[in-house]
Amino acid sequence: MKTAHFLTFPPALLSFFLILFAPLQLSALEALKVRQVADGIYVHFGVHELPDKHNHGAIANIGFIVGERCVAVIDTGGNPEEGERLKKAVEQTTDKPVCYVINTHVHPDHIYGNIAFKQPGVEFVGHANLERAMLSRGQYYIDKAAEQLDIHLSPKNIIPPDNVVKQYKLLNLGNRELVVTAHPTAHTDNDLTVLDKKTNTLWLSDLMFSGHLPVLDGSLKGWLQVIEKLEKKQFNHVIPGHGGLVSNWPQAIKPQKDYLTMLLNEIRAKIAKGVYLEDAVNQVGLTARSKWQLFDEFHRKNVTTAFAELEWED
Repeated sequence: MKTAHFLTFPPALLSFFLILFAPLQLSALEALKVRQVADGIYVHFGVHELPDKHNHGAIANIGFIVGERCVAVIDTGGNPEEGERLKKAVEQTTDKPVCYVINTHVHPDHIYGNIAFKQPGVEFVGHANLERAMLSRGQYYIDKAAEQLDIHLSPKNIIPPDNVVKQYKLLNLGNRELVVTAHPTAHTDNDLTVLDKKTNTLWLSDLMFSGHLPVLDGSLKGWLQVIEKLEKKQFNHVIPGHGGLVSNWPQAIKPQKDYLTMLLNEIRAKIAKGVYLEDAVNQVGLTARSKWQLFDEFHRKNVTTAFAELEWED
């Protein structure tokens, strides 16, 4: 009987082949599909799904803004491969280099593609609280990524900002100025927005959800205060973190404001009556179920987070 023979390579030669063909695997990735929503502003619109092993966490709106000198990437996606695909979309759109990666907040669907852009000349921009949030959540994120998203991360994938925004900063891309604003605690305690002055387009990220139930990971009262401040301003276009392009600001934010206000009023009423959290999560806000996708997946958590905040208010 003949014995099967297998090719073997010396370790040094094997390493050479691995290095040689690894870039080919990345080059085979398709560029992420992006839509130009205003002059020089490109968005990949995500899907209203829970992050899971099917979508690998690629659910959020991400994209980039092109100036005459360079490009600002705004959020990088829910996994390293999506970051690579976004990078390829940039390269297919313009020959200008990426100079900024702006992370709007700490949630995984917005930051896991960062490593694709980690190279000399690129500054990572984030809220003054972002690095602390990354440090406190980073290991948990890494531990859960394989189990929940079927992706494998290491500490190198959690890239903190080296350009920190405490209030606001102006970033010039070459005849294109971006106003990056750090907000008080709202959706999270590390929310940034990006205003493109050239087109009066506001990249609002997860401070706005459209269709997808808003997810509270910060302060209910703070979020409502940020909305009330922003809705007094006029923008030609608004890009939410989840949902389609908004061209009817501030009317478009009303459903979210109504939902958050309902949480505020109903939870306060339950607390005043001495209702416990365990009962409140089954009673508050149920009339909104038909109005939002992923309601059952996130509403109880919203009630729990808001109850903890309001239980101790003056």
